[in-house]
Amino acid sequence: MATEGPTSQHALRASQTYGSAADHYQGAALSFWDRFGAATVSRLRLAPGGNVLDLCCGAGASARPAARAVGPQGHVLGIDIAAPMLELARARTAAEGLGNVEFRSGDATRTGLPDGGFDAVVCVFGVFFAPDMTAFMREMWRLTGPGGVLAVTTWGPGLWEPASSIFWRCVGDVEPTLFKAYNPWDEITNPTLLTGLFSQAGVPDPAVEAAAGEHRLDHPDQFWDVVLGSGYRATVDALSPEQRDRVRESLLAELRSGQITLLRTDVVFGTATRPG
Repeated sequence: MATEGPTSQHALRASQTYGSAADHYQGAALSFWDRFGAATVSRLRLAPGGNVLDLCCGAGASARPAARAVGPQGHVLGIDIAAPMLELARARTAAEGLGNVEFRSGDATRTGLPDGGFDAVVCVFGVFFAPDMTAFMREMWRLTGPGGVLAVTTWGPGLWEPASSIFWRCVGDVEPTLFKAYNPWDEITNPTLLTGLFSQAGVPDPAVEAAAGEHRLDHPDQFWDVVLGSGYRATVDALSPEQRDRVRESLLAELRSGQITLLRTDVVFGTATRPG
């Protein structure tokens, strides 16, 4: 079994949101998922033959580079609650001929896996979906074996600005009750907060680093693909079809007027190594 115990409402909402977002997740405008998954894995110095756990693995943005790093003798287990994302992940690993990856459906906060079973535990853009982030961090540390590394990556402040503020203003104009109704990553957007989360979970001596980033779109209209292929999808799906059209039209009109194609994509990388 991949999980134990009942699935939390937070996990179910994340499943619904990203299950819906899967239809846009691989669009050209969303290449940042793969970029930051690979950037996280590159910090781990994974050895051939290693055993890696990727929690909230999505479409395999970090599982696939981890699988390449540990090689055919290694193994990567990815867990996510959004079944359509796992279908994408399986298709992508198969297309790349990566036979050392396994994907399971389940709540990443309740894996039921044995203590210390992994050389690396990775969670990219997932920790903030847990109803109790400290408990989730503690669980990830429990799964990290002696000499192993825990890696947690979160978004930095100002995600997808300046387009993000325009999106939320357009939503607020159409349906005020949905204004920033689902933005969990805002809770942990700087090194101090992520360091504190490691410490609260009893994880010693984390190395935490903020990294400024930018993401360029080919055309302002591509931001709508970002909206539909990200956590913003929950807000869009809560609108009526007519409201959705109004938000899209007003958003894209303003983005075109301002010729906005450069988005802010700051991230915070955190790692900790368990003593051997």
